[in-house]
Formats: sequence, structure tokens, C-alpha cells
Amino acid sequence: MIFDIMDHFDGSNDAIVIAALDQKYPASDLNEALDELHQLIDEQLLFAPDIDVPPTFKQSGIVKSLCLMVAQDCNLRCKYCFGDGGSYGSRGLMSAEVGRAAVDFIIRKSINRRHCEIDFFGGEPLINLSTVKAVTEYVRARELDTNKIFKLTLTTNGMLLNDGAGDWLNDNNISVVLSLDGRKAIHDAMRPDSTGHGSYDRARANFKRLVDSRGGSNYYLRGTYTKCNLDFTDDVLSLHDAGFDVLSVEPVVLKDSPLGFTADDLPTIRREYDRLTDAYLERRREGRGFFFFHFNVDLSNGPCVAKRLSGCGAGHEYFAVDVNGDLYPCHQFVGREQYRLGSVFDGVDDPRGWTTYFRQSHVLNKPRCRECWARFYCSGGCHANADLFNGDIRQPYEIGCEIQKKRLECAIYVQALEGRQG
Repeated sequence: MIFDIMDHFDGSNDAIVIAALDQKYPASDLNEALDELHQLIDEQLLFAPDIDVPPTFKQSGIVKSLCLMVAQDCNLRCKYCFGDGGSYGSRGLMSAEVGRAAVDFIIRKSINRRHCEIDFFGGEPLINLSTVKAVTEYVRARELDTNKIFKLTLTTNGMLLNDGAGDWLNDNNISVVLSLDGRKAIHDAMRPDSTGHGSYDRARANFKRLVDSRGGSNYYLRGTYTKCNLDFTDDVLSLHDAGFDVLSVEPVVLKDSPLGFTADDLPTIRREYDRLTDAYLERRREGRGFFFFHFNVDLSNGPCVAKRLSGCGAGHEYFAVDVNGDLYPCHQFVGREQYRLGSVFDGVDDPRGWTTYFRQSHVLNKPRCRECWARFYCSGGCHANADLFNGDIRQPYEIGCEIQKKRLECAIYVQALEGRQG
């Protein structure tokens, strides 16, 4: 009944609501529901007034995180790769000198912030493990000099994740993001190696060995689904059945590709998230649940308002560093030369004013986001996707918006149901 009421109710039109629904619900029930909705309005839990932009957005950003493109090269040839086969338009490996300069850059630009993050990325960063090791050693030394604490993460396809590399990652407390797309047939079709052979068996075995060696912690496994596997629930369950229980699957974002999505795919995608929700809840009821990233949203507390408004902080709190030391708003912008923002050696060089534009591109400055119920959970979506499809980071990628809203609906349902059962 409340769902139907909200198709009509604007906070001041009770009579219109009753007239629209009195053939479907008793007037007494409608009046009681409307009284409760007005109580929520009084408590500013429904139709709350717009918030003011926090003063933090009037200040310069403090750099909190860097993505180091330690290898703009890859030993896989993923069919949906947004980075031109991992090269981002220019194959190469980052030197230890560039990596150390990036560490110095974030120490300078983080000012008095103690906690910082660096992600080793690519391409495939294990191709350049020597630089990863050199930078890690330098980070640990600079932590002692500066009283800062760095969280280090490495994203890998697993093909080079042998015992030696795994032991080193464990010994140095490096979190890992592991890329596996689900069922063997799907993964092998989407993620062949450079000779065209599938990579599933090797990657899965290497991932399982690493996860077991760290007691099932300090990792998460992510997959990508495309138009070829709109039954991606089966891929999520396959990942869980393979021995992994911290999971995420993400929709591919491609323009003018047979693997990408159109608006016509949204009904199927929505139904599939419903199916995934049912499967997720069933496994939890059976006592063999798993963590699924998009269903674990903190609906009561979560990030501060500034973080909810601005999301990842790309271009002002977060930068990607390419193999030459050049700065970009994030890893997906690497190679888009109009978004080059200086270098770790010379600092931010931004004659176009991109850093200010990114900093001020929060949900209150995006017209479509201002009216969206999900704005404080998606924070306006991905800037790189918006730029790819619309040429403006303030015009969100609409298919991504619809998928995000569906996932949030599922998360709300999961938490409401489990709270009631609990």
C-alpha cells in the first residue's frame, strides 16, 4: 500500500491520494498510512530539505590515495578490457624511481592526513613485481619517517601468482583484488591469454592457494558480466562454490560493443538481480552465506556527508600515476590526454582547472542526481563512465544508474528481511 501511495503522495495532497486509491484500499488504512508518512516528514526522514554543500568542497583536496599503473601491459587479452589490452595506448613498465616519486608525492599532498592508500594496478602488476617490491620497501621506510600508515593493495589476474609471489604479498600485508569472472566457460571466453587459451584453471588454482594461505581474509574476488552472461547469478554462485566468499560482480561498461549493454537489457538485468538476491538469501539461511559487495550497504551510518556527495574523490583526492609518472584523475582516464594533470615529479599542472571541476562535481551539482533517491549511496556514479558516454562527468551514465538503483533496492530488501527475521 505504501508503495502505491508514494506514486501519488507529495506531502501535501492527501485527498488526491485517497481519491486515487480508495477503490483498492480502505479509507481508514489510507488515512492511517498518510498520518505515518506525515510523521516521517516532521522527523525529516521523508521529503527532507536539501542539504547545503559542506565547506570542505571550497578547499583544496587532500590526496588520500594513488593508483600506480606499474605495468601498462598484460598477459591476458580480455575481450572487454577498457585499457586497450592493458597498455592504455602505450605499453611499458614503471621504474622504481617513478614509483618512489609517487610515494613522495602522496606524502606531500596528504599533508596532515595519517592514513593513505596505494593500489598496484595495470595491466597486470605482477609482470613488474620488482617495482612493486621496491615501492613497498620504500613505503615502509617512509612510514617510519613520516608517522603515516599506508594500506597497500594489488589487483591481479592471477596468472603469475605463484608461491613466491603469494608469500611475499602475505609477508608484506598487501590486500589483493582477484579477477575471476565466474563459470569456467564464461571466464575462458572473456579472459583468454595472449595465445588465445583460457585462463580459468590456472587463475582459480592460484587464487585459492593464496586465499587459503591468508586464512580467507584480506582479499576480495571480483568478476565482470557482459551481454554474454546475463544469467550472472550462476557466475556468482560458481565463485562461491569454488571456495571464495568475499565477492563482487560488476557490469561491463563498453560503448558501441556487442558485449555492452543497452536500455533493452535492463529488464533482464533487474530480474537477474532478483534471482541473485533469492539465491544469496537461501545460502545464508542454509548457514553457508557469503559476502556480496553490493548487498552490504550501511543504510544507517556509513560514510560522512562529504564522502556521500563526492564518491571516490577522483581528480582531487585520488589520482592514477602512469608508467612515466604522469597524473590522471583515475586509472580509467589514463591515456585520455586532455585529462593529464601533471606528474609526480613536478606536481599538479592543471591549466584547464580539472581538479576544481572534479572536486565540485558532487551530486548536488549534477542535475539528474539531485532528484534521484539513490544519490547518497552511489555518489553520482563513475566519472570515467560519464565521460565515455556523455563527454561530461556531470552527466551520469544512465544504464549504470539504473543498475545501481536496482542493486540498492536488493540491498535494502536483504537488510530489511534479515532484520525482521533477526
